[in-house]
Amino acid sequence: MTEPLRIALAGLGTVGAGVIRLLDTNGELIARRAGRAIQVVAVSARDRSKDRGVDIGRFDWIDDPAGLARHAQADVVVELIGGSDGPALALARATLGAGKSLVTANKAMIAHHGLELARAAESGKLALKFEAAVAGGVPVIKGLREGAAANVIGRIYGILNGTCNFILSKMEAEGRDFADILSEAQRLGYAEADPGFDIDGVDAAHKLSILASIAFGTQPAFGDVAIGGIRHVIAADIAEAAALGYRIRLLGIADSSAQGLFQRVHPHLVPLSHPLAHVTGSTNAVVAEGNFAGRLLFQGAGAGDGPTASAVVADLIDIARGEFGPPYAMPADALAAQAPAESGVRRGRAYLRFTVADKVGVLAEIAAAMRDAGVSIESLIQRGASADGSVLVAIVTHEAPERAVAQALERLRGSQALAGEPMWMHILGD
Repeated sequence: MTEPLRIALAGLGTVGAGVIRLLDTNGELIARRAGRAIQVVAVSARDRSKDRGVDIGRFDWIDDPAGLARHAQADVVVELIGGSDGPALALARATLGAGKSLVTANKAMIAHHGLELARAAESGKLALKFEAAVAGGVPVIKGLREGAAANVIGRIYGILNGTCNFILSKMEAEGRDFADILSEAQRLGYAEADPGFDIDGVDAAHKLSILASIAFGTQPAFGDVAIGGIRHVIAADIAEAAALGYRIRLLGIADSSAQGLFQRVHPHLVPLSHPLAHVTGSTNAVVAEGNFAGRLLFQGAGAGDGPTASAVVADLIDIARGEFGPPYAMPADALAAQAPAESGVRRGRAYLRFTVADKVGVLAEIAAAMRDAGVSIESLIQRGASADGSVLVAIVTHEAPERAVAQALERLRGSQALAGEPMWMHILGD
């Protein structure tokens, strides 16, 4: 009889407990699909006495997570601690250094140190798997690395953060402002007490850099991702977008060309005709455009104990079957070191929102700045004065280089007519 695959598990939060629960519930089916049983033999976490809803007394307890790498019985270590450095990275390095395969859900660590870890895994003929690091239970990494392996991917983009999508779609449905919905998301557990990584786009940027590397065969380049979040989206933006036939979504977009590797996370206006406009709540969705497969859409729950645990165990099943392969779909040394693309030459339409003083000449000043920068206005909407006397002006431009839009906004910087910074959102093209 084939020996079981024995795993050591670091981190017993919702996902770690979910992995144990999934293996307990579906163990027989998993063993049939994997060709052998998958068993937890050791665990590590900060608090041994905490009730996690699963029995951990049957496993060896290791106080120091890095000690799991030295556990005599463990074949594979599962890292669910989180964080780009610290104990998680120490455990990852120790695991691969000890000749054991590693499964992780840690997008920050993979975004920052994935190339180093991939090289270590490949040199030791070990598995490094991180399906759960992007889009929870949605098999987008497996889909790109295996299902679309024969395709040249022209562009990859999507909704990569469930917290932001929950907030935006809730604002859309109820007409409430950002701060109000954020507070509700925190109460419901969709947002952290410190939500900055989510709402400022950093979490999505980690995931985008991983997807871009797999899709384009390039070295991970998190430092080159242009990052913007949804903190300054207001209810009026949601309403104006709807009036124009769009919905606002935080999108991560990447493409690779002769001009370099482009990666950006930013709120976009998405046409109602596009599938991403109809992705609501905490759902994630990723679109990949293959030259033979066409447009591929991966959609599903992007977080939570069940979906993320499902992705972790799917990686363990691959390892149990002996399906290793390079973490980034090609050997790490074959990944291209591609320079970042300059965004100023990119052409597209833009949504610009200004809060201005209610006085004569303001619209003329804005229009003159656009004209002088070579940006043509497609439509302009002005709403009545609010209680403080300010007026909201929303503009949609014709297609123009991003550099020209930036120049127009720079011309308006310091204008006495503007109250606060303008809001610039890109409009998703076909």
